[in-house]
Amino acid sequence: MRLVFEKEKQKELIEKEKINSSFSKLANKLGIKIGKLNSYYYNEILLPEEIFNKFSLKEKYKKYIIEKRKENWGRSKGGKISNGATKEIILPKDSIELAEFYGIMLGDGNLTKIKKYKVGVYQIRVVGDSRNDKDYLINFVKPLIERLFGIKVKAYKIKKENAINLTATGKKLTEFLEIKGFKPGNKITNQLKIPNWIKTNKNFLKACIRGLYDTDGCIYHLTNQNSYQICFTNYNIPLLNDVRNSLISLDIMPSIISKGREITITKKSKLRKFLNEIGFHNSKHQNKAKMWNLY
Repeated sequence: MRLVFEKEKQKELIEKEKINSSFSKLANKLGIKIGKLNSYYYNEILLPEEIFNKFSLKEKYKKYIIEKRKENWGRSKGGKISNGATKEIILPKDSIELAEFYGIMLGDGNLTKIKKYKVGVYQIRVVGDSRNDKDYLINFVKPLIERLFGIKVKAYKIKKENAINLTATGKKLTEFLEIKGFKPGNKITNQLKIPNWIKTNKNFLKACIRGLYDTDGCIYHLTNQNSYQICFTNYNIPLLNDVRNSLISLDIMPSIISKGREITITKKSKLRKFLNEIGFHNSKHQNKAKMWNLY
């Protein structure tokens, strides 16, 4: 079997394995030629499972394996490169549902695009807390993605972590999201923001904000006070500014950005306006708002 790792993890594994050694010594240890090791190091070839099992760091790096493929994964019966990674999907029109999904991706999503392999790795992931977000991820986000794009979404719990991972693959899927403004890789480094196609439509904007707050938001009771706050936390400053300015445009006045990562809504009338006009689809937030009679 060939192993597909999270972006840059195959290279990182080899880099750490050869610390205090050399490529030639590591190649000898693995029983391969140095040229083959270089191909693995530069992500030109998927690492075989039997080679991976010879690494001393294999237990640490198992969690970064996102897919296993058969040895002939890139070939069809006739020996030609398969186009499995370019499977057909629905290309949805701009809509409230698409805008909400985009907000979910800005919050807890990630897009992986690795083009160096024969077919490539094209994948989206949404990761949430298995203790508190399971209902939201399985019963709302998963069917939302499947409905929008006409694809199957896999859901699994990450071993030894309190996390659930939703994954969907396809070159056309990742290309579509790139066109809509979602770049692959690190969201903070890429400074992803709310795209204009969402900002210019009030209903799309509300849906996108709902997706963001369902994933990176929280609602809580202030200690020793008869008041509550809705908080949004993110380390991407351009996105924080986008969310804050969007709330202001919707006449929901949030706080300034505090601690370099969060904005809050505290005034009762604005908090109620948020809940009535934007609201939540994540049941962990809905249940708290109902329990405290905030609607």
